[in-house]
Amino acid sequence: MAAGSVLAFWAVSLLLIVVPGADWAFTIGAGLRGRPVYPAVGGLVVGYAAITVVVATGVGALVAGEPALLTALTLAGGLYLMAHGATTAARPAAPSDPAPGAVGGGDRAVFLRGIGVSALNPKGLLIFLALLPQFTDRRGAWPIAVQIGVLGLAFVITCGLFYLGVGRLTRGVLHGRPAAARLVGRLSGIAMIGIGAWLIAGHLLGPR
Repeated sequence: MAAGSVLAFWAVSLLLIVVPGADWAFTIGAGLRGRPVYPAVGGLVVGYAAITVVVATGVGALVAGEPALLTALTLAGGLYLMAHGATTAARPAAPSDPAPGAVGGGDRAVFLRGIGVSALNPKGLLIFLALLPQFTDRRGAWPIAVQIGVLGLAFVITCGLFYLGVGRLTRGVLHGRPAAARLVGRLSGIAMIGIGAWLIAGHLLGPR
């Protein structure tokens, strides 16, 4: 498996990670309520690690080997990102809003809720099912399952480090500044629309 493929997947997944969504809301909710962000982020990481295992054990290989299925998932993922981006840009939520990402209960409850947030997050599922298989090489020396495991590990590590930063930044900077938070959300929504359009155009117009 070429290092360039890992780096390319990492770059694209990082762009998707930084776009606000369910993971952002959950992490911000923990940070703004004065909680340690480690249980929340730990839950998110475990959830994505579980998805990696599921995809690597067969689902990812199935998608990589079925061009029609890959196309359908890519279109669904791109359209979802564009729709979610449009909603985020039109109605950005401030971290002080109580509803999105509200976090209550002890550390164990927060950890378990984090697993549910990432494991059921449509954006995360589409990254693993539609985007990740495109960076594997069916003719490479490494089995597809191993390639998916490596790419998934890169995503999980990046996700954990990024959301730890988000949680700490929320507590130190965005708390009490809803206008700044809404601006960040609006700009991120525009970026999400662009990423969704790029995914669709790149798959449909790219080389076969």
